[in-house]
Amino acid sequence: MMKRLTVLLAVLALVAAACGGSSDDTTSDTTTGGTTPVGQGGGTLAEVIARGNLNCGVSEGAAGFTNITGDEFSGIDVDYCRAVAAAVLGDPNAVVFFPVSSANRFDQLKARVFDVLFRNTTWTASRDTDVGMNFGPTTFFDGQGVMGPSSKFSANSGPADVDGRTLCTSAGTTSEKNVAEWASLGGATIILKTLDNNAQVYEALEAGVECDMATTDASNLVGERFERGHFNAGQDWVIFPPENISKEPLGPAYREGDDQWGDIIDWTVYVTFIAAEKGITSANVQAAVDAGGDPELLRMVGVENSSIVADLGIKPDGFLDVLLQIGNYDEIFARNLAPLGIVQAGSLNDLYTRGGLIYAPPFR
Repeated sequence: MMKRLTVLLAVLALVAAACGGSSDDTTSDTTTGGTTPVGQGGGTLAEVIARGNLNCGVSEGAAGFTNITGDEFSGIDVDYCRAVAAAVLGDPNAVVFFPVSSANRFDQLKARVFDVLFRNTTWTASRDTDVGMNFGPTTFFDGQGVMGPSSKFSANSGPADVDGRTLCTSAGTTSEKNVAEWASLGGATIILKTLDNNAQVYEALEAGVECDMATTDASNLVGERFERGHFNAGQDWVIFPPENISKEPLGPAYREGDDQWGDIIDWTVYVTFIAAEKGITSANVQAAVDAGGDPELLRMVGVENSSIVADLGIKPDGFLDVLLQIGNYDEIFARNLAPLGIVQAGSLNDLYTRGGLIYAPPFR
């Protein structure tokens, strides 16, 4: 409880400082230092190193992506926060998590409340341009679905089945426009009700009074259905339509104008992809490095041509720490999403070598 209170106080202090224009931000989680650049260009990297921890924006709760139990955080987005901390600071636990709503996430990122946003966030044209975000590699290829009780819908339901019904979703997401377009194109009219967060949406769906159905990314629907136990006869929820109604590439977002920090985020993610391609895991990476047979692996861990890693501004073995302490993409997926029944094999989230879209540029 104390850690959650500390995080809340840190958010309030940082927002107040950003609004007041003060450059003297101090919280109990932050050790202030100078602004001497560390690495090549200073910026966010220098701030993180001087502070001694990564401030990472995450969801207020999204099964498989950000799970919050008391003071404990887990999920695929949480693992990537920890991976960045491992790469930059050598410690995957040097992270302060900032649960943030869909509606406030970009404003708080711009206000420097946190350093990077890993919050099942969709990369769109307007967010890339008008909102002013930069986006890193897609860590999960998703699509939007709709979910409701089997007493009202089936897995083959379409726009005609939702006509005149009330649909709930979180405010400030792409889901609102997507589902309205889908229903309109199918000649249906829906009553759209927005709530503050996913927890409120699913609680309302369970109550069956305010909401006939809910919509968001299909992975979140699957996870919440699993965690809330709605597989039992008479209480089961179905996800429809058979094909997703949108494309939702989810991944990290960070502030514009700090290319070095963006490169660190990007390559931290890519390293987990490359390792998975090679079958390099947290259990065998040290042995593979010691064997010295893979030039690309040796470049990633700073053993050969270490200037590539040095140009990023992190320590030579930063990415070795990522692989040792967090693992490769397959491990991250299996740890967080497979238990919810989300399948990697044969999906868009499989490696390109296995027919999926998970692909990294070469590390050279």
